[in-house]
Amino acid sequence: MARKFFVGGNWKCNGTTEEVKKIVTTLNEAKVPGEDVVEVVVSPPYVFLPVVKSLLRPDFQVAAQNCWVRKGGAYTGEVSAEMLVNLSIPWVIIGHSERRQLLNESNEFVGDKVAYALSQGLKVIACIGETLEQREAGTTMAIVAEQTKAIAAKIPSWNNVVLAYEPVWAIGTGKVATPAQAQEVHADLRKWIHSNVSAEVASSVRIIYGGSVNGGNCKELAAQPDVDGFLVGGASLKPEFIDIINSATVKKN
Repeated sequence: MARKFFVGGNWKCNGTTEEVKKIVTTLNEAKVPGEDVVEVVVSPPYVFLPVVKSLLRPDFQVAAQNCWVRKGGAYTGEVSAEMLVNLSIPWVIIGHSERRQLLNESNEFVGDKVAYALSQGLKVIACIGETLEQREAGTTMAIVAEQTKAIAAKIPSWNNVVLAYEPVWAIGTGKVATPAQAQEVHADLRKWIHSNVSAEVASSVRIIYGGSVNGGNCKELAAQPDVDGFLVGGASLKPEFIDIINSATVKKN
């Protein structure tokens, strides 16, 4: 089964109403391949989700950047999966390294979050990745396998999960995993899923790359057989995000 190319734009904690409308206008005017070739999801901060959803072209979807681990209630400052469903937001990013590191979200907590979001009908972009110290110590695969295992242990199906491999040392640093480095981890992850989940999930689940992806490096990365798309940070706020979406055509050729 061919895996449809996936491009996510994580806007992180950026933007004003005016800036957000400007980005949406740029996206709406862009010439990109059809939905049969690429799935595009943009993730603005919570407060801008309704405005982006109302203005964005219908072939692009919207994601929240996080959600709470269980049903809403006395959890000040949190946003529940149910609220996102109520706003017809189809996707959520869970386990981004900034949350794992800055807010100490553990593998188990991330696994629980993914499971709860899926149980409420959301689709999930689940993030994993190693730090520079872990890469230099040669433990990359052990780390990402453990992070993936914590998710696999909690979910009944991978149908609505996209796995985002984001080496922490490459996020916002300008350092990019080489196409060969990205391919190696993606291929090893697929092997791990084959052995520990199933052959079917291994061949169908999309594993996307994140970490300083830009208009200049996206085509070479997209050409790697196990790279099924991108989760883009800073560049998703700029017009070059269109070039990154268009790199999906590399797969078609």
